[in-house]
Parts: sequence; structure tokens; C-alpha cells
Amino acid sequence: MRTRVVLDAPSNLGLRPPAPGAVPGCYKLAGALREQRIVQRLGALEGGVVVPPRYDRGDWQEGDGVFNAAALAAYTVKLADRVERHVRAGEFPVVLGGDCSIQLGASLALRRLGRYGLVAVDASADFRHPGNSDRVGAAGGEEVALGTGRGQDDLTNLEGLRPYLRDEDVRLFGNRDAFEDDRAELAALKIPVVTVGDIREWGAQALARATVEAFGIPELDGFWVHLDADVLDPSVMPAVDSPDAEGLMPDELISLLRPLLASAHCVGLNVTIYDPDLDPDGTAGALLADIVVSAFAQS
Repeated sequence: MRTRVVLDAPSNLGLRPPAPGAVPGCYKLAGALREQRIVQRLGALEGGVVVPPRYDRGDWQEGDGVFNAAALAAYTVKLADRVERHVRAGEFPVVLGGDCSIQLGASLALRRLGRYGLVAVDASADFRHPGNSDRVGAAGGEEVALGTGRGQDDLTNLEGLRPYLRDEDVRLFGNRDAFEDDRAELAALKIPVVTVGDIREWGAQALARATVEAFGIPELDGFWVHLDADVLDPSVMPAVDSPDAEGLMPDELISLLRPLLASAHCVGLNVTIYDPDLDPDGTAGALLADIVVSAFAQS
């Protein structure tokens, strides 16, 4: 078994404020999961913290592009340095976010090393970009588009490595069946979208195993798994910025993650978006920690 290393990436730079003058609370995710003893329960080494810049949108207005862009770019490079170090050492980083923009750090790190795929387990595709929306701004809803080279140069072409991900190397799981805005564009780009309904029809384990097999080709050096807590149904995970109905239940998510994380080709995992400010009694955080631990436990 590869050595797991838990690394904190407590960035909230990619989310819109929950209220005027407030900042998104997902930067507390790592601390909340650590309170659930996730490091010890995973049998992981301590990877420390990659400290993010301060959340400050300044005088940003709609139409100005991605807010916090300079801070995001700097943090992406800083996080990529740490992720790259662990992957080069043959370790398995478990990165505790943060919002979904931390995926850019993993994508850049792996792009430095070769060609890697991405399995994004998320309620939405996070594929907003200037070509399909006039509301570009929050990188936490745009990281898949940015990672595949769509968007402003200062985020999509760090170190001259655009794109960090090829379209054909991305798989999206857990999107809500009702979310159809991006579906035609993604289909045209041959980026597979597996909805909650698809998972229930075909089976989480079978779909995950098929993905592992597809990513086992010689052209790919491996793949990364990105987990957004909002993939879960709000009846069990209300503590996210966009709690949309008809999500996965915990056992379904565990069944999906287990074959992915067990694969020798999988090189790391992000956990994002859970907001402890929206979970005063800590039950959603405890559940998320249980899910991550159970996903690594092979039956």
C-alpha cells in the first residue's frame, strides 16, 4: 500500500462571498476533518499546510474575469510544488480543501510530471468559461474549464503548460440530472458526464471500474480524483454553498470512490467545499470524514 499523506489546502479564493463582507467558510474544512481524526484513521503521514493568500476581491466587478486571480495563480504554483513532491516520492496525497479551485494545484503538478487524467466527483461540471457564460468570476465553479485551457491566460497557462488536462482525459461523475446547461458542449468535446441517474442505473462500482480500465492505457501516467462534498444529497450534506437536491447518498459515493482510490493508477485525492460554518453540530463533517475513510477501506 502506498503511503498516504494528508495535506491541507485551506483556500477559499475561488468562491463568491456567502453574504456582503463575509468570506466562505470552506477554508475550515481541513480543521474540521482533522477533528474527526482523519489523519490517524487513514494511517497517513502529516503533510502540513499550504497557507493560502488572504481572501480579498478588492474592487472586482462582474465582467472583470476571475476574482482573486493573482492570488489563485500564486497559490496554484505553491500547492503544485507540494503535490508534485509527494507524487514523485511515490506517496498518495490526500488534499483537504478548500474550494474546488485547489484542483488547479493538483492539475499543474501532474502536468509537470506527464499526462494524467481527472475524475471529478461533483454535483456540477464546473465548466463555466468565457465561451459559454458572461458570469465568469468564481474559479471554484470553473476549475475544470480552466484546467482544460479555457479562460484567462494567467490561470490557464501557468509555466507555459496549458492545458494541464486534455479534454479526453476528464471524467465527470455525480452531476445532477437536472443540470443540462453544459451537457451539449461537454458531449461535443467528448468529456463523459455520468449523472446521479446514470450511477443508479448502471451501478457505481461498475462505472468506477470501467473508468479505471479506461485510464489504464499506456498513454496516461495515472489519474487524480477530485471530490466535491456537494455531490452528496443535501439531506445528508447540507453544509455546502450550493446544496442541490437529488444527489448521491453516502453508500453510493463510497461504492464509486473505492475502485477509483484502490487503483494503482490513482495518484491522489482532493476533498473540497464542505463548510463547517453551515454545520453547527458537526454531523455533516463527521459523515464526510467517515466517507473518505470508508472509501479507502477495501472490502
